[in-house]
Amino acid sequence: MDARTAALVAALKEAMTRPEEQPLVKVGKLPGLFASRSGAVGEAAHQALRDGLLEVVRTETKGKATTEWVRITPRGVQFVYQHESPRAVLEELLHLLRHDSQAAPHWAQELRAQLQGLINRYNDLLDRQLAVLAHLQHRVEEALRRIEAPASEPPMGPWQLDALAYLDQRKAAGGTSPCQLPELFNALRTRHSTLDLAAFHSGLAELRERGALVLLPFEGHLSDLAEPEFALLEGPAVYYGVERA
Repeated sequence: MDARTAALVAALKEAMTRPEEQPLVKVGKLPGLFASRSGAVGEAAHQALRDGLLEVVRTETKGKATTEWVRITPRGVQFVYQHESPRAVLEELLHLLRHDSQAAPHWAQELRAQLQGLINRYNDLLDRQLAVLAHLQHRVEEALRRIEAPASEPPMGPWQLDALAYLDQRKAAGGTSPCQLPELFNALRTRHSTLDLAAFHSGLAELRERGALVLLPFEGHLSDLAEPEFALLEGPAVYYGVERA
């Protein structure tokens, strides 16, 4: 970042902390967003007005001196975000507000709360994106394991591939509860009309052996099952739910 851009970003960040108008350039003991109208700092002040990053709210004339009072525009805020991390900018503003809380007016307290909310939402979005990436990594690793599996292992049937795809899509859509076997069977029958319960159960057991999914036992009395014919029985175990491995 060159000197002019650095001066411009610093001035815009200062303007973001104060919603009221401020002098564009320092006048006597009155601080401004820019120290002077000369050099790189002066060029930055000129660019801020030329590009609409700051807007002139009013002017004051005393003798031969004219003071321009300005405030930041949405374009100015966007300029800061383009040159610095949005998270870093928000955290820096929040830090300034926290250390000036004694003299801060009511609007500053509200702004501080809004900034904290933005940071929390940013972190939540980041966590969700990382979870999606971790899920994709798991799928890629699983695909590589299938490619490297011995050739003697039979390929999955079409409905088995669709079953895994359905479970993946269900999880990606935000489904947190396990998929019950009636739901999965009815979803598959829309594309595989000849699929019967015996093949469905044996195919699920095969997918479990491959490590592609997990069968979940039913915890309760069998009389509580809404559709007991879909339950997969293995000895004393009764499976009624399924989720992706």
